[in-house]
Amino acid sequence: MILFIGIAVVSFIVQWRFKSRFEHYSQEPLSSGMSGKEIAEKMLHDNGIFDVQVISTEGQLTDHYNPADKTVNLSAGVYSGRSIASAAVAAHECGHAVQHARAYSWLQFRSAVVPIVSVASRLTSWVLMIGVILYFSQGMPLLLMIGVGALAITTLFSFITLPVEFDASNRALAWLDANKGVIHSRQEHDGAKNALWWAAMTYVVAALASLATLLYYASILFGGRRD
Repeated sequence: MILFIGIAVVSFIVQWRFKSRFEHYSQEPLSSGMSGKEIAEKMLHDNGIFDVQVISTEGQLTDHYNPADKTVNLSAGVYSGRSIASAAVAAHECGHAVQHARAYSWLQFRSAVVPIVSVASRLTSWVLMIGVILYFSQGMPLLLMIGVGALAITTLFSFITLPVEFDASNRALAWLDANKGVIHSRQEHDGAKNALWWAAMTYVVAALASLATLLYYASILFGGRRD
């Protein structure tokens, strides 16, 4: 319980800090005046990628790269925005497109396990709940074992995601460093780096929370019933 509370508090702090940093850098205009769409297209083309489309998607912080249809999906604010936050997010999502084009091993592995994770994530909640009830009431561990196995798969996926996200940010920052026409000052670079770092921390906290949940249910399963 202490572990769960600790992770919940850290998660709240990280999410709050990320959103506050994103809002702050969304108000900081780029001296180059480039929009997120323009930055994304330039990064793609500079990396020899011409078969990926940059499109606008609804919502806030809904930015993602879709390898299935080769699209960089930018939220409306990032797509048309001309801020440090827009530059950071657009470059980060294009970092995933570069990973895809370069056959980055962690991204390939992550994409390969997505179908399995999709099934496991749908099973996890209700299987664990019913499994715990059956285990303690009837002494039947099978369903709980299945739930723990499904949770282990989703937890593994959350940790596989970490190198993918950090590498995409590193690619984004390296490209921004090399293109002085996009980011002109050290202040803009540091702002983009800070925004991406806090975004990465949300994935780290999510992975740790998933691991804590897995350990909790595993302790129930392997700790034995208390009659």
